[in-house]
Amino acid sequence: MQGISPTAVFEERRRHLFGLAYRILGSRADAEDAVHDVYIKWLGADHASIATPAAWLTTLCTRHCIDMLRDAQRSRVDYVGTWLPEPIHTRTEETPETHALLASSLSMAFLLLLERLTPRERAAYLLHEIFETPYAEVAGILDMEEAACRKLVSRASVNIAQGRVRHVTPPKVQDELLAAFREAITGGSTESLASLLSDDIAVSADSGGKVPSVEGVFQGKGSVLTLVTTQLARYWAAYEWVPCEINGGRAIQLRANGEIVTAITFAYNDEGQATNIYILRNPDKLDGLAFGPEVLA
Repeated sequence: MQGISPTAVFEERRRHLFGLAYRILGSRADAEDAVHDVYIKWLGADHASIATPAAWLTTLCTRHCIDMLRDAQRSRVDYVGTWLPEPIHTRTEETPETHALLASSLSMAFLLLLERLTPRERAAYLLHEIFETPYAEVAGILDMEEAACRKLVSRASVNIAQGRVRHVTPPKVQDELLAAFREAITGGSTESLASLLSDDIAVSADSGGKVPSVEGVFQGKGSVLTLVTTQLARYWAAYEWVPCEINGGRAIQLRANGEIVTAITFAYNDEGQATNIYILRNPDKLDGLAFGPEVLA
């Protein structure tokens, strides 16, 4: 590190650390706090004794996020209504192949599936499968034997594979769904939308109990289409519709007087049909979308 400022070293790794923290925690605000805490500890560290700053920072960030996640999971017991990950406005500056890889690990469906894992399983899976960290390094980060680390990743991989959420639906198909969804809300026509929904389509809404929203989970094509043409159309038709990218996929922001009041994202199956519609209404979670797009590692 001779001749390089500690801040410069950290800034080179900030994007990586934030991407890791966000995937572990499912919250932009918590990820920002985690990265800030790591930065403070980094500034106070004995840099001359740190042979590999990147590994040191990743280790500290991972362990800190695991502790934060345990606390967050305990607090979610008292969360009002359905809990969804905090949405993040994304932008990808990589190749289409890299974009697809990033999108598959940022989607709401993937982040929700990660919630089924223990904090250590979640961290181990992300480090090895998403950030391509060798098992020996992951074991060191988690302070465990490599064989035990392999078992952690293996168990997590089985859970993730069963969820079938690591594929990416082509942007053209996503755009068709967004157009059909808007037409159903503003024009009342559901024919196009119905053809793009899976039979077991589900709608989940997260308001945190702070603003009015649909309650419970609506499942099944008929139930969802009725919800769209009655309750959602009644309140959403007059909003400003802003297409955007959220969590690596095509999404919609609904605005009133320039303020984001709702964000809608989607999940898809292998055939390109929508399997889930996620409605974010909690104003605390929507605040982060106003910061503009993040380029995540």
